[in-house]
Amino acid sequence: MELGISLKIMDAVTAAPDYSMHRHIIYIKKGVYNEYVDIKKKKWNLMMVGEGMGATIITGNRNFIDGWTTFRSATFAVSGRGFIARDITFENTAGPSKHQAVALRSDSDLSVLFRCEIKGYQDSLYTHTMRQFYRECRVSGTVDFIFGDATAVFQNCQILARKGLPNQKNTITAHGRKDPSQPTGYSMQFCNISADIDLLPYVNSTYTYLGRPWKNFSRTIIMQSHMSNAIRPEGWLEWNGNVFLDTLYYGEYINYGPGAGLGRRVKWPGYHMMNESTQASNFTVANFIEGNLWLPSTGVRYTAGLEV
Repeated sequence: MELGISLKIMDAVTAAPDYSMHRHIIYIKKGVYNEYVDIKKKKWNLMMVGEGMGATIITGNRNFIDGWTTFRSATFAVSGRGFIARDITFENTAGPSKHQAVALRSDSDLSVLFRCEIKGYQDSLYTHTMRQFYRECRVSGTVDFIFGDATAVFQNCQILARKGLPNQKNTITAHGRKDPSQPTGYSMQFCNISADIDLLPYVNSTYTYLGRPWKNFSRTIIMQSHMSNAIRPEGWLEWNGNVFLDTLYYGEYINYGPGAGLGRRVKWPGYHMMNESTQASNFTVANFIEGNLWLPSTGVRYTAGLEV
């Protein structure tokens, strides 16, 4: 099905088959789609193809201050397994003063976002649960702007901190693992972590951190990525005093750039400077999300291990 600007994306979603074992493709022409999309669990293997980041835009402005829960504030939400999106911008324009305001929420197992933009301020991308893969995407925001309890790999992505409220600190991730037996966590590989254009003049006064522990076993690993001078020398931020600092698992492996220096990083028990490739390989596409079993059928390129 091909959508023009006069049709609703939700009409195409409703018309798609339930529990489909075959890929169902919806083409979305360039334009601004001001609507809320919610793809339920029974919609399997949906693929949405736009005409490019900044060309096909799905936009909304629901937010916490105006009475929405964080979960329900999403402009675009997907639960059906096997979802793929490419060449689309998902945004929430509520702005920093409206606090939690999700652009994209995903509970879709075995899902892929390729060459997509997720744009908001606080809580832009809610990786709620399941296995997710982001490739060549652009994710921007301010506070906890990538958060949730998914098992997600971000590869060759641009991760961009924006200008928020005065005296507000930026935290890129807030992973929510509650139990050490859960396989969940974030892995960022071959990414470029820096300031968005609105933050560039303020990198010395608006502090930006790689993450903070939303739940007690929060897990985030950043490897083989570039970090600009927007990242504070400490690297990571407490959630609330000493809470969760012993039980979290944060790791860095062979990163580079002015923000990647390890000399002044936090000294928490749960923080790891990874020196061994055997440690880092646990967080690759092949091992962390078992990507070799399901990514080839999506047609999206990926790097399975540590070598390009």
